[in-house]
Amino acid sequence: MTELPLNISFTGKTVVVTGAGGVLCGAMAKAFAQAGAKVAALDLNQESVEKLAEEAAGEGLLCKGYKANVLDEDEIEEVHQKVLEDFGPCDILINGAGGNSPRATTDNEYHHERKEGQTTFFDLDPKGVDFVFRLNFQGTLLPTQAFAKEMAQRNSGCILNVSSMNAYVPLTKIPAYSGAKAAVSNFTQWLATHFAGTGIRCNAIAPGFLVSNQNRSLLFQEDGSPTPRSSKILAGTPMGRFVEGEELLGAVFFLCDERAASAVTGVVLPVDAGYSAYSGV
Repeated sequence: MTELPLNISFTGKTVVVTGAGGVLCGAMAKAFAQAGAKVAALDLNQESVEKLAEEAAGEGLLCKGYKANVLDEDEIEEVHQKVLEDFGPCDILINGAGGNSPRATTDNEYHHERKEGQTTFFDLDPKGVDFVFRLNFQGTLLPTQAFAKEMAQRNSGCILNVSSMNAYVPLTKIPAYSGAKAAVSNFTQWLATHFAGTGIRCNAIAPGFLVSNQNRSLLFQEDGSPTPRSSKILAGTPMGRFVEGEELLGAVFFLCDERAASAVTGVVLPVDAGYSAYSGV
């Protein structure tokens, strides 16, 4: 089992985690289950969340996997009803589903440095850009519409969105993803204000740079040495290292605990080893 960062109990709470088929959100789902919650793990990849649920059950934890496309309103509502039947109304919603697409990514950081055959800004696929915006923004909005209904009726609940460092300052090469995560941060503040009178709190975390299977080849050479992009990241990070996935859990638990963060809403909390605080000089 994971060594939990805070001694917080979520016993009796129903926690819904989207994007739980991924490493980071899967770890969040399992951590909530370890802290006593009834966890509904949602992901487009049904096999991955079912495997997560099996692992949790093997440790005596209560977690169930559900196939869910966060861009399909009907499918989300169907899963919403299943979760109501299995666990009861949602107390905590983690909107972790999101991601980028190669179709919305440039090969060059600066246009004047482009090389023959590279994908430039002018080659970006509008459909790819649209997909990235929908996945991150609509993929946060639609689950919230479904699972926050009972929260509003009961005048209690917590919504936690997953933003990103590039919501503060856009990263090169990924204009759509940067813009989409900025929208998630803005939407987090909007939701916090909109639901302020209902007892629902809405916050977000903004993870710094983590090493994952998806980005490992972008950050490290085959011999294990950092790539030029990786070197830039570390040079701009005061702690001089990447963030570990488990280091997100303390912020997640804090923001979702109704006692510890009872007056905290509309906050986007960086977990970034100091990256957002550093001016570069």
